[in-house]
Amino acid sequence: MSESVTRCGWQSDDQLMVRYHDEEWGVPIYNDQKLFEFLALDAFQAGLSWSIVLKKRIGFANAFSNFDPIYVARYDEQKIQELISNPAIIRNKLKIRSTIQNARMFLDIQSQYDGFHHFIWKFTDGKPVVNHWKTLTDIPAKTSVSDAMSRELVTAGFKFVGSTICYAFMQAAGMVNDHIVDCFRYAPLKQMALQTRDDNL
Repeated sequence: MSESVTRCGWQSDDQLMVRYHDEEWGVPIYNDQKLFEFLALDAFQAGLSWSIVLKKRIGFANAFSNFDPIYVARYDEQKIQELISNPAIIRNKLKIRSTIQNARMFLDIQSQYDGFHHFIWKFTDGKPVVNHWKTLTDIPAKTSVSDAMSRELVTAGFKFVGSTICYAFMQAAGMVNDHIVDCFRYAPLKQMALQTRDDNL
């Protein structure tokens, strides 16, 4: 991608961040395993920068069974200790244990709704919300929708799912298009949102 294009700006010149911004951020996701990946990664991001998480993304995938919630939900204490000593990931004990707890709750919701995507996308009526931010400072850290999502996830037994984390998840999963209007990714993702049908759900 030509460096002359206009981007949102938060990705700076970090090539991992640039690639993530250009190829993934804001693209609607309806695949359950991918949704679990971002739910897990956003929880690990809490209090840290997204660039740190991206640098360890491959390590996370290897450590957490490629983010397959069926396997993660079965992790025992021995596996937890292995994860705590694994330098390829962020070795936060609470976040590691919470990811395993969340995998179990994820499977519960998946069973109840015939797919986690059915549950999570109901918060935006099955389609991405297209925002119209002119600058990065316009983008909120959370919204009433992420507040509602957080409440339901907490009630369901999830951990590390505060409203700010939920909104970051919504951005990552393409539930909202938060690219600034001048960004080269804004228009194609806006068009994608207009073409999105409930067939995905």
